Amino acid sequence: MPPPPPITNTIRRLRFDHGEMTQQELADRIGMTRQTVAAIEQNKYSPSLEAAFRIAETFGVEIGEVFQWKAGTMQER
Repeated sequence: MPPPPPITNTIRRLRFDHGEMTQQELADRIGMTRQTVAAIEQNKYSPSLEAAFRIAETFGVEIGEVFQWKAGTMQER
């Protein structure tokens, strides 16, 4: 079983809290594709720092309310 991702997010909840915004609507606002938003939301892809800030700005929250870092989950390389 793969380890949990080191970065998780609350994008799905935030979209719901903001008028049930669709992934496509969020993608349009931040200049990304819906597929990329879906991958970020499902913790399959970590966004760039710029994209993370754009997502937080879209919802009017601090970046820490969107993305959470799980310390100690990084695998040694």
